[in-house]
Amino acid sequence: MVNAPCKLCEKKRARRYCPALGGEICPSCCGAARENTLDCPQSCEYLQEARLRERPAAVAEDAIPHQDIRVTEEFLRQRDDLVVWISNALVRAMEAAHAVDSDAREALDALVRTYRTLESGLIYETRPDNPYAGRLQDALKDSIEELRKAAAEASGMPSLRGADILGVLVFLERVEQQYDNGRRRGRAFYDFLCRHFPAPESNRVSV
Repeated sequence: MVNAPCKLCEKKRARRYCPALGGEICPSCCGAARENTLDCPQSCEYLQEARLRERPAAVAEDAIPHQDIRVTEEFLRQRDDLVVWISNALVRAMEAAHAVDSDAREALDALVRTYRTLESGLIYETRPDNPYAGRLQDALKDSIEELRKAAAEASGMPSLRGADILGVLVFLERVEQQYDNGRRRGRAFYDFLCRHFPAPESNRVSV
């Protein structure tokens, strides 16, 4: 009932339905708890309205991760299929692990550091302490390995370069940083991936 008190504060009048709580909530509590103490489903109309008002935070140049790795518009255009593949794999992994954006950030950073050592000729895997990030890292590794095998079978030779994978991972880490809304359970980056990199009809990547 709209005249009932808010299910969270039990003081103000409830004016909207909260699918995360399964009850009515007041606008103030909705704004304060959204993606902080509540796991808001992406389908929530109030969450989507808030997304439209959110503006990506300005990122200082010296805070950009892995600044020495250059990721150009041309690179992204040429490897568009790879960007979509890894983005889709990350979305699936986040859904399976019930992970949030900060988990994705840690997983991407660990993978970038791992691929950097591989490109230098060393074999050393960086692992995040966060178990959710660890699950995302493992899922992305498996997806990339699946793609490597498919590319090799299609061409008869290894054709997926580690440098290309590294560039895409760095790009996604920077996008996550840009879309981070600062909320503990925020999934604005996840929402961005779902909207801008929808799952293709085929998972085949041209390499």
